[in-house]
Amino acid sequence: VQVVESGGGLVQAGGSLRLSCAASGRDTESITAMGWYRQALGKQRELVAGISSGGSTDYVDSVKGRFTISRDNAQNLVYLQMNSLKPEDTAVYFCKADVTIVTIEGKTKLEVWGQGTPVTVSS
Repeated sequence: VQVVESGGGLVQAGGSLRLSCAASGRDTESITAMGWYRQALGKQRELVAGISSGGSTDYVDSVKGRFTISRDNAQNLVYLQMNSLKPEDTAVYFCKADVTIVTIEGKTKLEVWGQGTPVTVSS
């Protein structure tokens, strides 16, 4: 499985961006949860939003009410709609796919990360 993010860019405070993450390759049918993480300069990477294979979502408190994660399982896509952006949302945003491969030998769990897409919010 590979994941590729797109949609980042420069936006003014109060604006909106929509990030996309496309999964492809072998074993995409084994993807379970997917999530968006971000890493600001000098800070640790943090979970922004996650979505399970069944559509359950979770958000970090700082983005609740502003960001929405959604998923198209048929197309292996996950989106992050970001509204009312703030300068503190500036970061590189990464997509992660959790993959569980079941064989007769047992289960193998993998985390697949994309390369990231930068988001810059100007004040």
